[in-house]
Amino acid sequence: VQLQAYGGGLVQAGGSLRLSCAASGVNFDHNTMDWYRQVPGKQRAWVAGITTVATTNYVDSVKGRFTITRDKDKNMVYLQMNSLRPEDTGVYLCHARNIVTTTELWGQGTLVTVSS
Repeated sequence: VQLQAYGGGLVQAGGSLRLSCAASGVNFDHNTMDWYRQVPGKQRAWVAGITTVATTNYVDSVKGRFTITRDKDKNMVYLQMNSLRPEDTGVYLCHARNIVTTTELWGQGTLVTVSS
């Protein structure tokens, strides 16, 4: 069971990126999936999540710009990021939480850099 995030990169402000998270061995019917952002010197911050019944939630700063989706057939979670801002810069991490056992799983991050 593992999470592997990829798709980060360098983009200009106003641009778009799509992050992907390969969730090997993770059952989406039992796990909520989230994206977090880590910036050096700051606490890891929750960005977006999708529940076991596909309800989505976002931090206020990304509402209307970011969209989290999942593909159960491919066991993938995505974060479409549009209208990117410099403050969106950071390492984005994929996270799974089992709603039955409360077990948590973190993937390695993917770096997003938004230039002004």
